[in-house]
Amino acid sequence: MKKTIKVVAAIIENDQNEILCALRSPQMSLANMWEFPGGKVEPKEDEYSALKREIKEELNCQIDTVKLHNDNTHEYETFIINLIAIKCRIIGGSPTPTEHSKLIWLKRENLKSLVWAPADIPAVELLINEK
Repeated sequence: MKKTIKVVAAIIENDQNEILCALRSPQMSLANMWEFPGGKVEPKEDEYSALKREIKEELNCQIDTVKLHNDNTHEYETFIINLIAIKCRIIGGSPTPTEHSKLIWLKRENLKSLVWAPADIPAVELLINEK
């Protein structure tokens, strides 16, 4: 039986209505694919606390969680990921990549121009269809 991993992802939007996108580094699994930044939920940690911790570790900034965006389960070849995407806003610092190869801000209509990690695609499609 495949292991299920619970992961949180931040949908961070700036004042120009652009969304923060993160490129997975060549050392990561799903290398060179785009994702929303975040990470694993630790035991005894709720999704919102986990996301704040992960963004502080990965992007060196502080966020405030706004609301749940979507909850998606995706089965990869060797594991299952339960990806919980949460809309957030930056309340301190400026996103700086510490684990990712690159960070970019993109308008919703341009999100499809990137090659996304499969588990992130439902969140991307929801964002594109919003408004």
